[in-house]
Amino acid sequence: MQMAREIFFSVCYNDESPPKVIRDLHTFTPAVLRDFCRHRVKFADYPGAVPEAGHQIKGILVTGLTDANIEKLDYFEGSEYERRKVQVQVLEKVGEDEVPGKEASTFVYVFLKADDLEKREWDFEEFRREKMSIWTRRDENDGAAINTENTEV
Repeated sequence: MQMAREIFFSVCYNDESPPKVIRDLHTFTPAVLRDFCRHRVKFADYPGAVPEAGHQIKGILVTGLTDANIEKLDYFEGSEYERRKVQVQVLEKVGEDEVPGKEASTFVYVFLKADDLEKREWDFEEFRREKMSIWTRRDENDGAAINTENTEV
């Protein structure tokens, strides 16, 4: 469910920081997906979200997606994932706190090969520190996103 904006824009627009007119087409709102857990995929940098009772994933609800955006996200996620419709709890800012707000219908990419997941949860901050530049094409030498039905991951 959690997708960094930089990766979203890299996948959908081939630019981690597209012009403001493109960025303004989308909203990014914190949300929680209940009864799912995000694990690191073995021998990979990225996570796999799977149903897991009692767990939750804090991520980002993205709106404003076009069919072309969704097609690019489907291609990016590949055959190891299946896009599934889910309900998420939107988080609202109240002062310095995030509190549960309304529910929203969206979709998440569920990882299909549970045997290929590590037992530990995926660490987004570790990924941001150590791998983000590769996945946003910042470092071309090394190679190298929750979506809503209102058009979104």
